[in-house]
Amino acid sequence: MSYLHLRAADGHELAAYLVKPEGAARGAVVVIQEVFGVNAHVRRVTEQYAEAGYLAIAPALFDRQQRDVELGYDAAGIQTGIGYMMKADPAGVMADVNAAIDAVAHAGNVGMVGYCWGGRVTWLAGCHTNIAAGVAYYGGGIAGVLKDTPRCPMMFHHGEKDGHIPLTDVEKIRQAFPQGIYHLYPAGHGFNCTERADFEPASARLAFERTIEFFQKNLK
Repeated sequence: MSYLHLRAADGHELAAYLVKPEGAARGAVVVIQEVFGVNAHVRRVTEQYAEAGYLAIAPALFDRQQRDVELGYDAAGIQTGIGYMMKADPAGVMADVNAAIDAVAHAGNVGMVGYCWGGRVTWLAGCHTNIAAGVAYYGGGIAGVLKDTPRCPMMFHHGEKDGHIPLTDVEKIRQAFPQGIYHLYPAGHGFNCTERADFEPASARLAFERTIEFFQKNLK
């Protein structure tokens, strides 16, 4: 595991957390952060995908505003993170995502997995980049960007008790993109994160197993 610097097409330099698998990579996975930056949780998630055999990278998508963003899951962290999210330039985010994709493309087909805000970024990457597959965990805001639909296979993980993403939004996504794979869990928002009150271990474990199976199928 190491940090490296990427250069986007517009010249912006951003940091990224890179973790290599043991042995030959079976492909690559770009891990897209929540609004809390590339914090300890996101780094651990990135390591999980490397442990599953993928070259994994997590780009720091808030570097255009503030470098080294690592926020906690308390009220102050949420407020600060939402501020960064609201000010994030969509074109800049996609340029940085493409830089991360390019950095790991030598490992084979590239998949993407995003959490919360990162789920929306993953949806947009499916529409506008060359990723081979995408997975969105409780992707906040996807229902508001349904004008374009992904060009690659997509999987979605949502919690039935999510107070931020109503099931009506999940249904809107399903109607806009019926070829997607949709899973619901008896859990709330952020159920994959051990640092959140809504962490639900059984749901997190099952979602990860399904995600790995999905990548094994689509990143050949």
